[in-house]
Amino acid sequence: MTAVKNRDNTMKKTFFNVQIHAFTREDVFNKCDTFLQNKRPHTLYFLNAHCFNIAQKNPHYYKALEEADLLLNDGIGLKIASYFSKVRFKENLNGTDLIPQILTFAAQKGKSIYFLGSKPGIAEKAAQVAREKTKQLKIAGFSSGYFNKSDEPKIIESINTSGADILVLGMGVPRQELWAHENKKQFTNVKLIIAGGAILDFISGEVSRAPKWMRKAGMEWIYRLLLEPKRMWKRYVAGNFIFFYHVLALALKQR
Repeated sequence: MTAVKNRDNTMKKTFFNVQIHAFTREDVFNKCDTFLQNKRPHTLYFLNAHCFNIAQKNPHYYKALEEADLLLNDGIGLKIASYFSKVRFKENLNGTDLIPQILTFAAQKGKSIYFLGSKPGIAEKAAQVAREKTKQLKIAGFSSGYFNKSDEPKIIESINTSGADILVLGMGVPRQELWAHENKKQFTNVKLIIAGGAILDFISGEVSRAPKWMRKAGMEWIYRLLLEPKRMWKRYVAGNFIFFYHVLALALKQR
């Protein structure tokens, strides 16, 4: 695939055939601050091994990633793969840890949040939990991710009417990035759209996090595999083999 030119391409690095930001956490907060002061909606996505695999076979998803205003490295897979590329990631910027920190940052700035995604009732519960953890957090609204194409105008109107500054999506890969890429120009007040995968399930407590030592060691994927072996086997076992096949093939091709 040919890389798509991005407005912020000067800050991106070539990670095999994907353009990505090799940022620190502080860089991310500074960038989010800039986005929130701007007039147009900006997108923040995460790239892990699973996302990389999908990008190799889905050109629409690949384009959405390439045109993201921020694309961040997520997980141990990318760190290992970076040794076969010229990119060195400064920190593991996984969304499960980073998004709650962005919400705290947003609360300090007086910005409001809209949660969209997951099963009915989960976005509402996530909003309640997030509010309890960060007292000054403004929740503009929430809605389930279980909606059809015909429901989209109503969802978008709800987000616009709420006046939310930040939209957090928990709709899964690649649906959330494709949806944001297709609809971002329709938002009148949202300045930052974050694609967070299972983030609403984690915030609400619907899905438990791995112990801290496993997270620090980059082994949370093993915990999730043990938690849901039938659902996660294809993604984490077969998927990791496919990811490193792509990485080695692309590394050899580039050399």
